[in-house]
Amino acid sequence: MSPVESIFQEFIDAIQTATNADEFERVAARLTQRLGFQRFAYLRLTGDTPMLISSYPKSWTSRYFQLGYQKLDPVVRRARVEHALFGWGGEGSAPVGNREQRRFFDDAVTFGIRSGITVPIRGGFGRMAAFTLATDDRDVHTERLVADWKDLVQLAGLYFHSHVASRPEVPSTDKIAGSVLTRRERQCLAWAAQGRTVADIAVLVQIADAHCSLSP
Repeated sequence: MSPVESIFQEFIDAIQTATNADEFERVAARLTQRLGFQRFAYLRLTGDTPMLISSYPKSWTSRYFQLGYQKLDPVVRRARVEHALFGWGGEGSAPVGNREQRRFFDDAVTFGIRSGITVPIRGGFGRMAAFTLATDDRDVHTERLVADWKDLVQLAGLYFHSHVASRPEVPSTDKIAGSVLTRRERQCLAWAAQGRTVADIAVLVQIADAHCSLSP
């Protein structure tokens, strides 16, 4: 087993036994550190109600929700409309968004959040989730991060989401109820874990690509 396979297998084994938000946080934080990142965040939005499990500083997450940053955050906005993992921030990156959004990124940097990679997880009726690994490295090239970790982090994000969503008893800081996956969503996840592309899965279940998503 390669080092990367070992890291992923450890994550899969550990997440099987996680039953509450603290345990899920420890599992994802371990994966984050083994991949060379500093922080992770799993954010799920149903309407205007956020649910967060993360290893970000508590002072930052409190500020994030108090100021309504989930509505402004360019990373969250991008995750709402994209399907594939993407990178953000990093060396040489151009300023993103309007003045208010650039101020948001400047604010995040003061808490050690400079760049990272994010897995968008799309759901129906405006629901979405995002799984992010972040770093405070000012010299990182996000294109390299995406190239190095795309497949592993994509699967890790989907596994994390599916296990959290399948445990309604997992408490969240903002009182959002958990949800269970449909049979079709579980099929999509299983095929993704086997290396199938979104196009392959769409053919298997006879639906359009955009409908093969995991509802948060």
